[in-house]
Amino acid sequence: MAEAYIVAATRTAGGKRKGRLSAWHPVDLAAEVLNALVDRAGLDPALVEDVIMGCVVQSGEQSANIARHAVLASKLPISVPGTSLDRQCGSSQQAMHFAAATVMSGQMDIVIAAGVESMSRFPVPVAPPATPLSSNSPKSPRFNARWGSEINQFRGAEMLSAKHGFSRDALDNFAYESHRRAIAATRSGAFQTEILPIEITDADGAKALHSIDEGIRFDITLDGISSVKLLAEGGVITAATSSQICDGASGVIIASAKAVKEYGLSPLARFHQMTVSAGDPDIMLEEPLFATDRALARCGMKIEDIDLYEVNEAFAPVPLAWLKHTGADPERLNVHGGAIALGHPLGCSGTKLMTTLIYGLQRRKKRFGLQTMCENGGMANVTIIEAF
Repeated sequence: MAEAYIVAATRTAGGKRKGRLSAWHPVDLAAEVLNALVDRAGLDPALVEDVIMGCVVQSGEQSANIARHAVLASKLPISVPGTSLDRQCGSSQQAMHFAAATVMSGQMDIVIAAGVESMSRFPVPVAPPATPLSSNSPKSPRFNARWGSEINQFRGAEMLSAKHGFSRDALDNFAYESHRRAIAATRSGAFQTEILPIEITDADGAKALHSIDEGIRFDITLDGISSVKLLAEGGVITAATSSQICDGASGVIIASAKAVKEYGLSPLARFHQMTVSAGDPDIMLEEPLFATDRALARCGMKIEDIDLYEVNEAFAPVPLAWLKHTGADPERLNVHGGAIALGHPLGCSGTKLMTTLIYGLQRRKKRFGLQTMCENGGMANVTIIEAF
């Protein structure tokens, strides 16, 4: 089978809700990433054949095919098409899969996969205003009859914790470790290569560059995390053990072997395996466990063959359950922290995690990386790459 390579990758530093990136229109923020990607690859923008962009809340400023609007706001020529997709939290990871599959099939040679989300403007998924032909809920009468109207990710997180026996203390300790690792990575400069600095105007009206993930609590303490109120009486999940609302954009350029050779591109990584699966939509957040099993089996690998793992920290029980199920080494998991500390900008997170995974492997001179993402509705994507 033909191969697909990642030849450029970048992400913005995360912005807190109503924080340093909130003044940026999401189209323009995504356009900044598109510009940076072609610059990093040293690529003629006209050679890009398509842009596939993940975005979850495709409403208002993120509606009407944000990918095409981002192209038209960037240095890419008007000849470059764009399409937007929603696989919930895995949207830009799925964008990578579609882009890589297109390249591997020989239909295209250079495709950008990207993601963007302005959660300051759209903090939670919203539905169109009610009309005589629609309601504010995507859950239909038939859906509710089968699954019930209470199905949601917070309920899924509590169910996952109960099923796998995680205490409040275990979740609090994991959240503290996420911040500790993110702090260490930031202070050591580990994120500098991957982050695209974004110009902002600070509270005093002065220009500044946003280049540090805003969600990291540098003064974090375990006692502070343990004092956060439970989200549900009798539960174990708190805001401190959940991913942070976040603004951000990210992306990668995916190229064929032919394009790499013809245009003198420098591969960062090669796609080794791509999987998507679905399971119980009630407990919903558990699917990365089984998707990982499937991905490893399909490429004849074992979990110990993987050097680094990025498992999205939608809620602390997700990576903890993944570790328990796979028997993976916790020292290889989210080595620079995860969404609990760095933020989870929904449709942006897939290519964001991939960018961090690639540069993490390169810094350590390691070979294989695995990324997985739980997704609303009981889905999960898994991507295995080989870094160079």
